Amino acid sequence: MHEADPTSQSNYLEIATKHITFEWKVDFDNKVIAGTATHDLVAKVDGVSEVIFDTSYLHIEGVKVEGDTIHDFILGPKHEVMGAALHVPLPQTMSVGSTISVEIKYNTTANGTALQFLEKEQTQGKAFPFLFSQCQPIYARDLAPLQDSPSVKLTYSASVRSVLPVLLSARRVSPPSDGPAHDGKVIGKDEVIYKYDQACFTSLASLLPSPTPIPSYLIAIAAGNLEYQPFQVPEGKQWTSGVWSEPELMADSFWEFSRDTASVLVAAEDLAGPYRFGVYDLLVLPPSFPYGGMENPCLTFVTPTLLAGDRSLTGVIVHELTHSWFGNGVTHAHASHFWLNEGWTTYIERVLLQIIHSPAHRGLSSVIGYKALLDSLALFKDKPKYQKLVIDFDYGENPDSAYSRVPYDKGANFLLHIERTLGGLDVFLPYVKDYVATYMGHSITTETWKNHLYAYFKKNGGEDKIKALDSINWDAWLHESGLDLPVKMEYDLTLVNAAYALADRWYESRLITDPSKLDFRASDLDSLDANQRAVFLERLEDYSEPLPAGHLFHFDQLYSFSTTPSTEIRFRFYNIVLKSEAATHFVQDAANWVIGIDGTGVIKGRMKFCRPVFRAIHKVDPDLARSTFSQARTQFHPIAQNLIAQDIGLD
Repeated sequence: MHEADPTSQSNYLEIATKHITFEWKVDFDNKVIAGTATHDLVAKVDGVSEVIFDTSYLHIEGVKVEGDTIHDFILGPKHEVMGAALHVPLPQTMSVGSTISVEIKYNTTANGTALQFLEKEQTQGKAFPFLFSQCQPIYARDLAPLQDSPSVKLTYSASVRSVLPVLLSARRVSPPSDGPAHDGKVIGKDEVIYKYDQACFTSLASLLPSPTPIPSYLIAIAAGNLEYQPFQVPEGKQWTSGVWSEPELMADSFWEFSRDTASVLVAAEDLAGPYRFGVYDLLVLPPSFPYGGMENPCLTFVTPTLLAGDRSLTGVIVHELTHSWFGNGVTHAHASHFWLNEGWTTYIERVLLQIIHSPAHRGLSSVIGYKALLDSLALFKDKPKYQKLVIDFDYGENPDSAYSRVPYDKGANFLLHIERTLGGLDVFLPYVKDYVATYMGHSITTETWKNHLYAYFKKNGGEDKIKALDSINWDAWLHESGLDLPVKMEYDLTLVNAAYALADRWYESRLITDPSKLDFRASDLDSLDANQRAVFLERLEDYSEPLPAGHLFHFDQLYSFSTTPSTEIRFRFYNIVLKSEAATHFVQDAANWVIGIDGTGVIKGRMKFCRPVFRAIHKVDPDLARSTFSQARTQFHPIAQNLIAQDIGLD
């Protein structure tokens, strides 16, 4: 039997949802979604007498089974992490393969994590409120009663009433995306019904036998004053692509993403097989969105911190787009195997950088990722369990507690090690296509993946490849802790060396006592792109002793890192100065920056930035960290709020 998900109370191993139909109304005044979720379920074993759904902070109004109202459903006691299990008795026991329909009438409540309703002042346009969801890893149960495990893959359709335009992680049926915003009605006043169907693939019918089902954490909704602009897509492609944003951000959003998105999707298809979801749109969210991106099918959510004005941060799009195959298509069975999503996606993202640009670009991304990995491993030195690729979560343990770069970069390096052990990309990429084709639409464990890897190379490589695989220390990579990778990895440093050389010059200059005698120029950075500048700063941060305060003041005077609009660069600059003698000079600047009172008026809600900066401020001035966060706490996403509060000892 498939191993059970430690984060779900549902009985999905006995009976599982195949399709959900949602009828929703978005109520911005009361900050709730109300309506029904109708499940089409299939029995997996004989003798099933009830179906159990995961819920959290939901108000359940009523339940119907096959259209008949039932009164003896039970909402169990609330588990701190997993919520309350909804037990629905069935009118008769079911045999394997039989089907049944269960309709649940309910509404969300303000206490859930999945939905964030923003006041109009928290948006770019400041004229209308905004709503967006974040269901990964286990918060879909805050949005709807369902079997909230990645092992349950389903399709869904929805009809949503709203006074603001609505987007879902599905294909829009009506009104058309490229028609007038809000179907020509008055935004914020008139109600429009938006219809979506994740199982609707009419344009792909000749190519794909059936829609690709998704896990519950990929059900997503957003609503606000949103408009759409399509990208140009190569002729003959069976998918469309474009960007959604508030009108005030549309010009910047379209410019940032229009050049590369479709071409990267074409390259990914060549590598991993046909794109299965019909639409690949981007939605630029308000700044409280806690991640760089979220790979919701048909509609990738992205942070506005990617709008750098130079297309330097579109690598996040490469990552989220790659999830269409690794995560959305082939899905981890549950949180213990999360690396199968993120490790594979990060690995393929870097392969695409090599294919589209050069091996040096793959190397540069790997170096940046390796630094982030070491930081994450060090952060978990007191929780070594979270340094592992396969984490044995206890029943009811919150997987968000383990969220870090470990599954991304330890996983990507593991796959890179396998690639090199087997003989390089020419050997490995045919296997990648077979892996995707074999498990598309399924949820798998690490053991399933490993067995397929061996079976493929036994058939396509013989004993030499099996011996190569046997030479890998599987336990060290998958099941052991540690502050570094099990194998020392070498990367292409062609683009890295220039950044390292400048950092080394600065480090060697620390012995010069008079900063005015330093031999540096603002033009030092001219030959370095944004990613190389990030590596330059990371190299400086890694030295055993920081630069003297006078050097750092001169450093900032030359390069203006404390005022750069690039969040990636500003964040790394604060990482350096807050660990130095200059910390007290910059700590208030860092505090102002992270909560958006630095002239930008925009909080840094992305957890990649806000969590480390708050931790760094806390080490310099704990009272400032706590007062700053308390001042702006409600501006951050609930997931970020909880984790930052833990980081700085507030809760």
